[in-house]
Amino acid sequence: MNKEKRYQRIYIQLEQLLKKTGDLDARMATVSAVLHHKLGMVLWTGFYSLKEGELIVKSYQGPLACQVLKKNTGVCWTAVNKQKTIIVPDVHQFEGHIACDPRSKSEIVVPVFDTDKKIKWVLDIDSKVLNRFDETDARALEKITGLLFL
Repeated sequence: MNKEKRYQRIYIQLEQLLKKTGDLDARMATVSAVLHHKLGMVLWTGFYSLKEGELIVKSYQGPLACQVLKKNTGVCWTAVNKQKTIIVPDVHQFEGHIACDPRSKSEIVVPVFDTDKKIKWVLDIDSKVLNRFDETDARALEKITGLLFL
């Protein structure tokens, strides 16, 4: 199945699942679980919350996470500071990369905006292979994170 069709199926599945509750924590947990198990070649999938100037881990799937990310360092903070999705083909080439798991090879981080258009979370997905993510992933994951507020 091609990537776009896979994402369409994931979107439809999540759209149905997220109708069951308005609780944001439950919704983030569901998105993390579905993406982690459906995308393939991923190592870690989850959300960090931007709270009082810190990025703090929330719900996730995969190995143990960094609980708090060093301010203005790494891919997640870059996504917050630039207010856009960041795709990193090789994390070892990204200056200031935070290696929560040394097996991580590539990464995508999608800022999640609340209804007031302020970044409150980031969706972070790490892969154990190089060049795992592209613009198709970025567009689809941006659309999926929009489901959190429907």
